[in-house]
Amino acid sequence: MTMIDLTLSESAAQRIRAIGAAEGRPIMLRIAVEGGGCSGFQYQFDLVEHANDDDLKVERDGAAALVDEMSLVLLKGSEIDFVDELAGAEFKIRNPNAKSSCGCGVSFSI
Repeated sequence: MTMIDLTLSESAAQRIRAIGAAEGRPIMLRIAVEGGGCSGFQYQFDLVEHANDDDLKVERDGAAALVDEMSLVLLKGSEIDFVDELAGAEFKIRNPNAKSSCGCGVSFSI
């Protein structure tokens, strides 16, 4: 398995496991970076059962997240987190490469 410079927080791992338990099947979180959004790039999150052949996997405490090699370039050194705040509960990317982000926190620029 390829080592990747991307981490999964404890809260994100717990949430991925909880979703899988609620659905009665193993679930992985797929993260991708796409062009668009109000700041140039945006994060795409999906829940999947199977990895693609070109996916790289980051694991923690029995939970897994997947990312493609192209997205990993823009996510290097990032942490995948899950936050449950007054404004809502969501997966977030703490990306040290992002120079700015929009108010919604879903798009960013480098």
